[in-house]
Amino acid sequence: MSDKDAGKDGEDPTADFLAEVRPEETPWRTERPPGEEAPERAERPEKWGRAKSAGRAAAKAAPYVQAAALATWIVSGTLDDSGSDSGDFGDLGSSGDA
Repeated sequence: MSDKDAGKDGEDPTADFLAEVRPEETPWRTERPPGEEAPERAERPEKWGRAKSAGRAAAKAAPYVQAAALATWIVSGTLDDSGSDSGDFGDLGSSGDA
């Protein structure tokens, strides 16, 4: 740091500002003393067990659903661009003898 960066008193104003605005250390972020066991987690009843498991399953399946939608879109685009007449598909089930 140069003398120009330091204030008239030779102190760094940025360091002073940061010291003022820095939050105090929170108690849950301090380390436990060595040998002390971790506190037990509070037991809580699982009210939404099925909903959570369904949500997890949907979240795991989402990439596959997106990939399937993309593949369907690509295939439908290539079928539309293949140059076949769209009227040809309407006659597939009929036999010309009515």
